[in-house]
This record gives sequence, structure tokens and C-alpha cells, in this order.
Amino acid sequence: MAATTSLPTEQSKPSDTPDSTAPIVLDLGRQRRKRIKQLRKGEGRLLDDINGAIDELRTVGTIGAHSQPVVIVVREKARKAKSIFGLT
Repeated sequence: MAATTSLPTEQSKPSDTPDSTAPIVLDLGRQRRKRIKQLRKGEGRLLDDINGAIDELRTVGTIGAHSQPVVIVVREKARKAKSIFGLT
């Protein structure tokens, strides 16, 4: 009896384009606490920066017509340590 192998109906092909479902990460770096609070409320300069970046990604073609996850990373700047004695 001869052994037969069955091929899957869909063969995987190497693609030149990245996976369309992979998330896009926008890192806005360290920002002041006040700006992060404004962003949470849906206002402020950070929101304008995010909207501008997303519009730019759409015009370049990175974000297609289908929805794709966009992750936005913003870190809060460290506060300056206050001295109890007022020396620094």
C-alpha cells in the first residue's frame, strides 16, 4: 500500500506586508501629570497630538479601511522630591 500525504487546502504564503491585525504602538514619552489628566478627560494638547498621528497613519496607509488596534503609551514624569527642611 502506498502512503499518501494530503496537503492542506490553504497553503501558507510568505507575505511582504506586515500582519494587518498587529497593533500599532504610539509612544508619546514622558508627559506632565496635568496633560495626562486632560487626555483622560478627552481634551488637551496630547489629544491633538494623538489625533494628528492617527490622521498621518491613515494618509500614509499604515491604518487601512478595516479597524486595527492602536495602543498609545504615555508615561507620567517623575515628581521632584521635596525636602522637609526647604534646602533643595
